[in-house]
Amino acid sequence: MRIIPILTLLTFSIEAEPKPTTLIVFGEKEYKFSYQNDPNRKLVNLETIPGIRLDIKYATTDNFTGQKIYKEAKAFARKPVADALHKAQIEFLKLGYSIQIYDAYRPYRATVTFYEIIKDTRYVASPKTGSRHNRGCAIDLTLVDTKTKQELKMPTNYDSFERAAWAEAPVSDPITKKNRDTLIQVLSQFGFRVNKTEWWHFDFLECNGFEVLDIPFEGLED
Repeated sequence: MRIIPILTLLTFSIEAEPKPTTLIVFGEKEYKFSYQNDPNRKLVNLETIPGIRLDIKYATTDNFTGQKIYKEAKAFARKPVADALHKAQIEFLKLGYSIQIYDAYRPYRATVTFYEIIKDTRYVASPKTGSRHNRGCAIDLTLVDTKTKQELKMPTNYDSFERAAWAEAPVSDPITKKNRDTLIQVLSQFGFRVNKTEWWHFDFLECNGFEVLDIPFEGLED
């Protein structure tokens, strides 16, 4: 376990002093101990969900950083998140769609890298707090047609910083709007909430108490 000292950024007078805070980040040892007592804390490999597809952008250079961030193209989430995603997948399959994941659990070190590049917390989490991705409680995803295997048309590409990527941005094309609305509506039925600036980013709401993790994917395989 690492305790990371962080200097809280405040607007203050010359007499005032900024108050330090700390962020506790679990490594592999602390993480494995945590789920021995609480199985819900375990990160589940999302490829175990039938029909799920992966397009892990950060395992390639095809992402906003232009860097290969992950060594492996894997997707993990805490057990309650994986269970809810499985239920959503069943519902999407009834509609002729399947979930395609861009990113899920994200090691804390990746969040630090992203913030060093962007420094805009509308789009990347602050290292001061970590993100729901770091806690295994957020999924970046889209939908594919189960017959054609093609991604459904959405307002923007993944990781777009355009205003058009916002979840409630106006959409002129009715098919695109229907696709985005279907994605949001179905996932909301299973405990997920869309990020207001990213149509692809969904937070699982019942994730209180899960720690920030900094474990590479290869450290998660049993």
